[in-house]
Amino acid sequence: MLTIWGRTNSINVMKVLWVAEELGLKYDRKDAGGAFGVVDTPEYRALNPNGRVPTIRDDDGTVLWESNTITRYLCARYGQPPLCPATPPLRAKAEMWMDWQLSSLGDMTALFWGLIRTAPEKRDLAVIERARKNLEPVWAIVDRHLSDKHYLGGDAFTYGDIPVGCFVHRYLSLPIERPGLSNLQGYYQRLKQRPGYAKWVAVPLT
Repeated sequence: MLTIWGRTNSINVMKVLWVAEELGLKYDRKDAGGAFGVVDTPEYRALNPNGRVPTIRDDDGTVLWESNTITRYLCARYGQPPLCPATPPLRAKAEMWMDWQLSSLGDMTALFWGLIRTAPEKRDLAVIERARKNLEPVWAIVDRHLSDKHYLGGDAFTYGDIPVGCFVHRYLSLPIERPGLSNLQGYYQRLKQRPGYAKWVAVPLT
């Protein structure tokens, strides 16, 4: 059985739990990170020297960390098209958006932590506002891209939607001013129809 280490309110753990649900995999999730600790133990560091979550161990002993890598691995090993795209061009388009999430959504951390995980009296409002403004043109890229397609890779849902999709929920759920982004809103509604997304991602922000 697949083992997943990580707390459920970690956005990176959400990616792995969502893809496991998409694939119908049986798994054993172990609380780790944040208030649960575990990540600084010698046993955990032997699996993941970074001391972060998620980490997985597959039933054949394969150990991996880095959530987007785990997503690609699980889909490649257990998935079928279109979730795991069948051709190199389609895979590249899906993985392009996975890499885009890593390179372009960094301001989501400051925005989320500032508004959700920082007490009101300790918030740096200038940092929060700067992150909010920086993200407007970034999310506009996704909104324009979705003007003529249902998912990031085209008409079919692929593993490329998973990393970005997790951040869509956070962005559209934060108590901030933002543009209308009707295409992104429609995309969000489609994602919410997926059981794994509804179970692990589209939940109250904590």
